[in-house]
Amino acid sequence: MRHTIHICLLTTALLTIASCKKDGNKDTKTNYEDGVSTVIYDLAGDTEASVADGVEGKERRPFKPFYFKLKSKLQSWDSSASNRRSASWDIAFTDVYNALVYVNDGNNPNGPGYGGPGKGLIIAVDSPYSKVTEAPSLEEMKAHNLKFTGWDGYPQVYNTGWYFYSLTTHLAIPIKNRTFVIMTAEGKYAKLELINVYQGNPPAVTDLYWPAPYFTFRYYVQEDGSRNLRTP
Repeated sequence: MRHTIHICLLTTALLTIASCKKDGNKDTKTNYEDGVSTVIYDLAGDTEASVADGVEGKERRPFKPFYFKLKSKLQSWDSSASNRRSASWDIAFTDVYNALVYVNDGNNPNGPGYGGPGKGLIIAVDSPYSKVTEAPSLEEMKAHNLKFTGWDGYPQVYNTGWYFYSLTTHLAIPIKNRTFVIMTAEGKYAKLELINVYQGNPPAVTDLYWPAPYFTFRYYVQEDGSRNLRTP
């Protein structure tokens, strides 16, 4: 039910975002490269879907989810049960504009990985990415597991989402200095910063029709199994 309500409200609110083509420019003012983390720029979501009729080059229909494996940087559009219930992905970009991000948690009945082996967990930390140097204990992660992140304050509580959405301007505003500590499908600790949903990672968007969804994000996976998430 939570997921259904989220879809309905988010669909209504996002009617005017990203319906025509525009050239985006990478935000050169911020350097996300630290020599250790992986940075993904402009990963295209389902850019052919629309929440409204009559949008040039788009079709009004639900957005197709996609799945992303952190270690291999592999994006997959395979929504078959066998793929969803596997460890072949760590985070899933779902729902309207692919902006609802789930971890691969086989125990979450509302998540795409339900029934699979995924050990995914996710918590929000209000701290800059570089300052998040250690993951909480497994017990703390389980106790505060959000299961997903999306629009801050809906349907989950405030201070857990990765963007604000303005019902006045109808623009999504990524939240600065909010980092997510996650556990991958295989149970490795990692940290994740979801930076933007707009093409070119613009520092600010005032155009209702700026192309979306194009995701910019960065992450670091601690492959040795420890909770050490220190990056430069």
